Amino acid sequence: MKRKKSIAIAFFLSILFCILYLLLAARPLGNEYQFSPQWKLETNAQTIMPASNEQSKLYFRLGQTIGYFTDDGKLLSIIAFPFKAAISQHYYASFSANSTSFDFFNADGTKAGTIHESGFPFFDDDRIFVFLPGGASFIQCNPDGSRKWQFTGAVPITAFNSSSGGCAVGFADGIVRTFSPDGNITQEFAPGGSDYPVILGAAISSDGTMIATVSGQNSQRFVLLKKDSAQSKIILHQFIAANNPRQRLVQFSKDDSTVWYNFDGGLGIVDTLSGKHSQLALNGQAILLQESDDYVFVLTKEQATYTVYAIEKFSTIIGSFSFEARTAFIRTDGKNLFVGKDTTISRIVISKN
Repeated sequence: MKRKKSIAIAFFLSILFCILYLLLAARPLGNEYQFSPQWKLETNAQTIMPASNEQSKLYFRLGQTIGYFTDDGKLLSIIAFPFKAAISQHYYASFSANSTSFDFFNADGTKAGTIHESGFPFFDDDRIFVFLPGGASFIQCNPDGSRKWQFTGAVPITAFNSSSGGCAVGFADGIVRTFSPDGNITQEFAPGGSDYPVILGAAISSDGTMIATVSGQNSQRFVLLKKDSAQSKIILHQFIAANNPRQRLVQFSKDDSTVWYNFDGGLGIVDTLSGKHSQLALNGQAILLQESDDYVFVLTKEQATYTVYAIEKFSTIIGSFSFEARTAFIRTDGKNLFVGKDTTISRIVISKN
């Protein structure tokens, strides 16, 4: 009798434990993210289509072709170039190594102007630059291609970035100079602290008050500097474990609240207000970073394999996918992600399940 009673009590306690466990330990399932392709266009087989003024026009570069497309999958233009080309949301041009002058065009194909300079053009949004022969000097041009201002140097330029607040230029001797939109030097500093102090990456905030750099070999470091009135102060100094002499991606967010930089096998993320620093492990080298309304997308490359990572909030990877290609790009517009692969462009959206 006692044995049956003990078994009954044990059974009752087991049932009670299971009920309590389900009530106390259960947690709601997290969101699952799904990458959903919306359309795909072939850049070598599509008919060129006109676009309305309301449609977003996005630029691409794949191999030896550049052009523009719309967010609903229309190919607006495709231009093959034999040597080099430059393109942005506003302008494009193709040129040769021996060009002493060249025409450049608006996104709709109309001629914007002529640049009467030898060198390599660079279009950044609606800003026009030309890097002169020798690699130590550059020019900023007016919208018609005429010379606006020039910097003449003697040390090779190794990093360059521009914004509406000016431009930041890094040099092989470890010096970083920032320029106002009209060409005046606003800052000059050296991150220092390395046996080989070359500037490998640089970025400037939209208002021109913050500069971020990756520099040096043995040791390599990330530095975030902020100019306040007439003084500049270092917000963050971070050593990078892996030393590699390749150029580095350094980029501010659209609202300047975050700055990203890449290193071998990962991505550094810095909150510019608090100085909070985080790192994400990624496969390959980060080569492009794009912001959408909800996420940050990073494209990495490791030999012939490209990987796209989606990052939410400050530093949470919510998903990724990989593909093989000879050349690739990513672009964002609103909530949309566009992925280019050799001769195709696809639109992808992320949904939560």
